Amino acid sequence: MSTQPMQPTPNSGLVQIGASAEDSMERIIRERLAEERARLEQEAGLQTQPRHHFKKPAERPFTKDQRGHTTLLFGGLTWKHEKLVHGAFEALGYKAEIVPSADVAAFQLGKEFGNNGQCNPTYFTVGNLVQYLQKLEAQGLTKQEIIDRYIFLTAGACGPCRFGMYEAEYRLALRNAGFDGFRVQLFQQSGGLSQSDCEAGLEMNLDFFLGILNALNCGDVLNEVAYAIRPYEVEAGRTDETLNNVMDYMHEVFSRRKPWELEDKLSKFLGGFKDTAQYIGKFVNQLAGDDLTSSLERCREMYNQVEIDRLRVKPIVKITGEFWAQTTEGDGNFNMFKFLEREGAQVVVEPIGTWIVYMIHQVVQRFRDLKGLEEGAVLPPIWHIGKRAKIEWSYRNRVAKLRLAEAIFKREYHKLLEALGPLGHHLIDQYELQRIGHPFYNSRAGGGEGHLEVAKNIYYSNKSLAHMVLSVKPFGCMPSTQSDGAQAAVVSQYKDMIYLPIETSGEGEVNAHSRVQMALGEAKNKAKREFSEALEKAGMTLDELKQFIDEHPETRKPMYNVPHQEGVVGVAANFALHAAARARTENWTPRVLVAVN
Repeated sequence: MSTQPMQPTPNSGLVQIGASAEDSMERIIRERLAEERARLEQEAGLQTQPRHHFKKPAERPFTKDQRGHTTLLFGGLTWKHEKLVHGAFEALGYKAEIVPSADVAAFQLGKEFGNNGQCNPTYFTVGNLVQYLQKLEAQGLTKQEIIDRYIFLTAGACGPCRFGMYEAEYRLALRNAGFDGFRVQLFQQSGGLSQSDCEAGLEMNLDFFLGILNALNCGDVLNEVAYAIRPYEVEAGRTDETLNNVMDYMHEVFSRRKPWELEDKLSKFLGGFKDTAQYIGKFVNQLAGDDLTSSLERCREMYNQVEIDRLRVKPIVKITGEFWAQTTEGDGNFNMFKFLEREGAQVVVEPIGTWIVYMIHQVVQRFRDLKGLEEGAVLPPIWHIGKRAKIEWSYRNRVAKLRLAEAIFKREYHKLLEALGPLGHHLIDQYELQRIGHPFYNSRAGGGEGHLEVAKNIYYSNKSLAHMVLSVKPFGCMPSTQSDGAQAAVVSQYKDMIYLPIETSGEGEVNAHSRVQMALGEAKNKAKREFSEALEKAGMTLDELKQFIDEHPETRKPMYNVPHQEGVVGVAANFALHAAARARTENWTPRVLVAVN
């Protein structure tokens, strides 16, 4: 029995056509539009390229089981800070190596393997890493062994300058140099560490942060004191020799300084509260412990063995500028600190602690500016007491935590500073810097050092803490360029200020040193006039001051406290006024010098 296919009825065909007529018309229109677009593009010589959206390459994670055979590389600070951070890493059980200070050869490698148009900190730091990996390869390691056994830990940012592109530059240069797949882990100004926290190889816990912050703070104060002593040392090279011994001792202190832990019996007794008790115990141990202060007191005695001559008249030069350029000690800033000291100046370096407190301050300011905006575009009416109270509580709670963190950080910093002696400077109050800097540079403008460059120039000049302010920054650094524009208004208002911005680019060292020499000459004259005025006010001659020192040998010690006189900058001028005041108190009179024929 054969079957015939069912033939559609006229009515069913009309229904199908009616149902699909609209879709068919739209399809025809789209096809004709596409054909016409293709024809017009062909006539215009345009070719449509497929779109390939960029996706961040997936980073191979650094996991806990890799910790035993993976070495953390880090660098970019002074060698003093890096040595103490290295000790802190060792105490936490990590293998770590310091990437040496970047030189011009590293700068050239950065230009060779990186993008064009970068600022010199990018070229120096990127090229320095490539240079270090190439040296490892020259020692016999294969590229794959280097990729598997090493990881680089560095700072990152999301700011409006090239600093926000460092991660991409590292990866590009590493790939171009043949180290594709080498792991780069970033600390971010916001967002923490860019890796999964699940079984992470680098545990971002309280022990880690306390260890690193303590190392940075000790590095700050030890570094500042060395710069304060070196220009006045009687025996050349004695300060650096002592500094090396101090840093070796402190590295040993940090490498043996194990994190605080609960005792096993107490841990079992606390049961489910163990983690909370452990956290509180670590925090209390940090605040109440005296192991670091006692170690710095020993360093104080080591420094105090250096004999100094406070009657050397030297201009004090405060260093400001972009973070990396004002911190590094090498070719990255034209070896500026050594140059200034050779030219007869005392250098006041910038502590990393200022930057840490500045970041806390900026978050507090952002909370102030955005208060209530999370709940809507405008604050609720005043009669909505419940909503207003909720907003106020949320704001005050977050600000209070940050203020507490700032207060604790400054307390710990100043505790270390005072243990080392009277030569260091306390951290400047960020609210004072905002007050004096905001009229010239909006404190809400982010990126780089923000308003700090302007504010520190005014602060150190007006507080009689420096004869001259030298701002060191990379060529074409956007935030620093903006700051330089504002500095023109600052200098025009404060006529006695000596301020000089220097751009570093990897080349042009001679020109930069020449410009600094000219400004430094003016600062030297200023220091000499100040000392002459101090002698006149003290009522003592230079010979009488030398007699006073001979009869008071403790004044040759670096840790002998010479109070800072209001309106007086230089060490020699302050000492002359202090010696005169002490001589009057002790009824001291100079010996009559008899000339011998």
